[in-house]
Amino acid sequence: MSEIINALDRALDVMILLYHEKREMGVTEISKELGVYKSTIHRTLYTLENKGFVNQNKENGKYWLGTKLYAIGMVVGEKFSIKELVKPYTKELNKEFNEVVNVSILEEKSDDCPRSIVIHKESGSNQLQSVNPTVGSSCECYCSAVGKCLMAYNDINYNRFKNIEITKYTETTIDNWDEMNKVLEKIRENGYAIDNEELEHGLTCIGAPILDKNNKAIAAISLSGPTARMKSGDFDYKIKRVIETAKKISDLLH
Repeated sequence: MSEIINALDRALDVMILLYHEKREMGVTEISKELGVYKSTIHRTLYTLENKGFVNQNKENGKYWLGTKLYAIGMVVGEKFSIKELVKPYTKELNKEFNEVVNVSILEEKSDDCPRSIVIHKESGSNQLQSVNPTVGSSCECYCSAVGKCLMAYNDINYNRFKNIEITKYTETTIDNWDEMNKVLEKIRENGYAIDNEELEHGLTCIGAPILDKNNKAIAAISLSGPTARMKSGDFDYKIKRVIETAKKISDLLH
């Protein structure tokens, strides 16, 4: 088992503190927040500044994150997309329940009814119903768990969709926007959505939003399977695990 390098651990704590505070901080303040001697913080900041990871404002003596972190972040951002970010978590959820896990984003369209598009999929060995969206496919948001999450946690004016006819795929499909607004409010209260055979008979999905630091859904994750399996005795536990998984991914974006 490897041992923590204290000096490195302390330097990372300093950068994480500055990141979370989102403002310049002085040596005394950083020392107090981290519970570390001022002399130690001073040496840590000097080392970080020497490598470009923090910069000192010469006018007030306070420190802020440096351009080296920005450069690294740009490279990571290009390489580490949301699809790469979610993979370990979708694999874990798929392995636990052996059901399909999808990650979807809001499709960028201004005139049509809001739609979600699948950007990542993890499949189990259990066979699903015929409607099993592939990566790149899209679906109206109102009839899917991920879609409803994306609508609930994004600034969308739904009044402009009221004249658009809603296709009622099954008897449980929500077919008017007034009812949908009530459902979206409940989703925001509970932190998850259910597709109760609203797109296909016999298919149930649980969805939860993946939120950025502004509490906006940049994506949503779902666990899907035949209703008989999904609504077995552990349905509430499945909901809990989907919410937990979405939160873990969201925490990485904050």
